[in-house]
Amino acid sequence: MRSALAAGALVSASLLVLGAVPAASASGTPLPARMADTGGGSQLITAVAPKTGSTTGTVIWWDLVHGHWVEAGSASARFGAKGLVEGVSRKQNTNTTPTGLYDLPYAFGIKAAPGGTLYKYRPVHRSSWWCEDTASRSYNRWTEPRPSDCRASESEHLASYGTQYAYALVIGFNYHERVRGRGAGIFLHVNGRGATAGCVSVPRDAMRKILTWVHPWTEPHIAIGTTSGSTAITRY
Repeated sequence: MRSALAAGALVSASLLVLGAVPAASASGTPLPARMADTGGGSQLITAVAPKTGSTTGTVIWWDLVHGHWVEAGSASARFGAKGLVEGVSRKQNTNTTPTGLYDLPYAFGIKAAPGGTLYKYRPVHRSSWWCEDTASRSYNRWTEPRPSDCRASESEHLASYGTQYAYALVIGFNYHERVRGRGAGIFLHVNGRGATAGCVSVPRDAMRKILTWVHPWTEPHIAIGTTSGSTAITRY
C-alpha cells in the first residue's frame, strides 16, 4: 500500500525509536524468544511501535543460530498514518498497519534486486498493478496487466511509486485466505515522505540489507505489534 503524507514534516530518527520494546529483556532474552510464535522458521523480522496510535517504531531482523535468536540488523520504521490495529479486525482504506504474524511470499522492486539477493524477486514493469478492488477476482494480487474487472481507481500502479517500491517485500496479510474489505497491498518497503497508508517502511539502505539477508529456505516471517497491550508483539 502506497505511502501517505504524514501530518507535518519528516519525523526525526530519535522519535522513530522512542518507546520501542527492548530487543532484549533485562535478563538478556531476545525479543523473538519472548514471543508466542515466530512462524517456525529461522529468520524473523520484528516491527514494533510503542502503541497503537504510533506512526513510528523499530524494525529488527533476526537469525536463529544454534537455537538462539541473534540480531542481524535494525532500522527505524514507519507505520500507518492512523497507527496500528489488530489484523483480524482491520478495515481497508483506514491507513492502519495490521498487527500479527505473517509470512513473506516474495520480494519485488522497480530497481533490480541488490547483489546477493536470493529471495524470489519480481521486477516491476509499466503494466504491473496490485489489485485492491474488492469486487475483482484478482483482489490482493499482483496483476500484469490489470484485468478488466479491477478498477484502476481502486488499485496501485506499482511503477508510479518509484521511491517506495524501489525495493519491497510482500507481507502475507489477507493474502492466502482473502477477506474482501480487510485490506490489500501490505508491504515492507522503502520510506516515502512520511507515515504509510498501512505498510511498514524503512530507509532505503535498510531495505537493501534486508533483501540480501533474507533466504527462501528459512521460512521467514514478519511480526508486527506494539510494546504492550492487546496488540503486543509478544502475543504473536
